Amino acid sequence: MNVSVQSCGGIHTSAQCKLRYGPLAYILGERTTKRFTEYSKVITVDGNICSGKGKLAKEIAEKLGLKHFPEAGVHYADSTTGDGRALDLELSGSYSMENRLLQYADALEHLLSTGQGVVLERSIFSDFVFLEAMYSQGFIRKQCVDHYNEVKKVTIAEYLPPHVVVYIDVPVPEIQSRIQKKGNPHEMKITSAYLQDIENSYKKTFLPEMSEKCEVLQYNAREAQDAEKVVEDIEYLEYNKGPWLKQNDRTLHHLRMLVQNKLEVLNYTTIPVYLPEVTIGAHQSDRIFQKFTELPGRRYCPGYNADVGDKWIWLK
Repeated sequence: MNVSVQSCGGIHTSAQCKLRYGPLAYILGERTTKRFTEYSKVITVDGNICSGKGKLAKEIAEKLGLKHFPEAGVHYADSTTGDGRALDLELSGSYSMENRLLQYADALEHLLSTGQGVVLERSIFSDFVFLEAMYSQGFIRKQCVDHYNEVKKVTIAEYLPPHVVVYIDVPVPEIQSRIQKKGNPHEMKITSAYLQDIENSYKKTFLPEMSEKCEVLQYNAREAQDAEKVVEDIEYLEYNKGPWLKQNDRTLHHLRMLVQNKLEVLNYTTIPVYLPEVTIGAHQSDRIFQKFTELPGRRYCPGYNADVGDKWIWLK
């Protein structure tokens, strides 16, 4: 539970003096399930590139009163830390799994802290479809796939899956047509074979796996345009399967403690292995770290950086 403290009457109050949920709150009677309602759900909208996920996810969130999380891009971590400005890719990296993991942790933290349900565009559970497509097209080596799967196995085990997966099934030819109309130069370079591999991974692996853990709803391109019908289907679901049924206040307490600690969240992705594609040397690491700390407000914790106007630092 974060409580923002603002300055009043010229008297400084530290940005670090904030209340956070912890073991003491649980001991004193703080219970997550007391805030839950029938709409306290995690919903993910999945589908191929340009399948209309964003539009449908936003409409579902608006109609059900849930919080919408747009798809996590390469600058997701930048947008949620510091002043929110995008950093150079050398500093922020370009690893989709870490960004999706951080976003999924943020979504779960919001759900567990407020009781308000969340709607995401894709998640850590579906991120692998791109990896399999890249490997199938010869863009990455088998060693990279093995490393990714090892990280995924260690990481996903700590998180609960969505309550509902909404999958939009759009044929590859129509996807390509939408990409051309959209005009994104990067997406326009994508081949039909790559798009087909993404679709195959969704249908042959992702959907069968998720159907055992949560509710799965599938719609074609036309059906996905009717958000009212999709919302109606979501409301009629019985939610009678999956690990969420086995949760109680104690297990949700431990999950909440994890997802609010983003350093701990990312620690699960740190597996010591040498891969030229992702491994950097000590000198390069030190250079990047020094470059990062030279950015305004990034040298110390928020509230302790004189270069961005923080005052009374020694009294905090």
